[in-house]
Amino acid sequence: MNWITNYVRPTINSFFSRREVPENLWTKCESCGTMLFHRELRDNQNVCTNCGHHMAITPRERFEHLFDGGVFTEVAVPEPIADPLQFRDQKKYPDRMKAAQKKTGEKEAMLVAEGEIGRTPIVAAAQDFTFMGGSMGMYVGNAIIAGAERAVEMGRPFVLFSAAGGARMQEGILSLMQMPRTTVAVQMLKEANLPYIVVLTHPTTGGVTASYAMLGDIQIAEPNALICFAGPRVIEQTIREKLPEGFQRAEYLLDHGMLDRVTPRTKLRDELITITRMLMGQPPAVAGDLPAPDEAAEAPALDAPAEEQK
Repeated sequence: MNWITNYVRPTINSFFSRREVPENLWTKCESCGTMLFHRELRDNQNVCTNCGHHMAITPRERFEHLFDGGVFTEVAVPEPIADPLQFRDQKKYPDRMKAAQKKTGEKEAMLVAEGEIGRTPIVAAAQDFTFMGGSMGMYVGNAIIAGAERAVEMGRPFVLFSAAGGARMQEGILSLMQMPRTTVAVQMLKEANLPYIVVLTHPTTGGVTASYAMLGDIQIAEPNALICFAGPRVIEQTIREKLPEGFQRAEYLLDHGMLDRVTPRTKLRDELITITRMLMGQPPAVAGDLPAPDEAAEAPALDAPAEEQK
């Protein structure tokens, strides 16, 4: 037995061998290819610090950055029928639902919450594109109605973040019925004279775009978000023509009057605070919770005479 080969060399190699870096510490930007440290990326709301590319963000993470102190309360949403059509393709619909719930840790494709932004109470709803493509089913319809009813009950603005591939085919006509249902919910807000603000994120397509996503009093989009009913590839194949550069992207729609603003995610909170307070007839938000200290009321310095300190 060669003790140098079997013992000494492995021991020396163990001192100089590189430790494996966990894969979840870094994220590669899909646009510029920059490797981003996960904490830095999370603090910047999943926006690339190098090129400004907006990556996907979950509703819960979005709300943590949106609401004051990251504090919000979830609004209860009525549960629909689990599998109304007994739909099955490559998998059963309940099996797809369980897989999506395990992947995302959420119950469904939309989260509804209430809280304050800049000391302004609001109700907010956000779709999760990672949950079956953010598809609009009966639960999403129930969620929007629950959010609108809560906003009317409390007299608060309703802010909705859309991100969807369209209607959910596993629910068929019941999914398409959510288009008029959500339109009625938006009308409830208008009749109550409450602001309905929509933030369109990447991507917002299909029946979602044809209903509640384009009915806001104010339409805001994140940079380079795809916003359309039918995708550009389908349109090109139909009309057999080359589409303009950036067609159906947020900036293109802004130039053609379909949007009011295109706002980066990191500046969106401040803009929503300004807009909601303006539409609710409230004064502008004040930065900070307390007024500046009054110098005359400050405690005397430690080196002052005892008589002055009294």
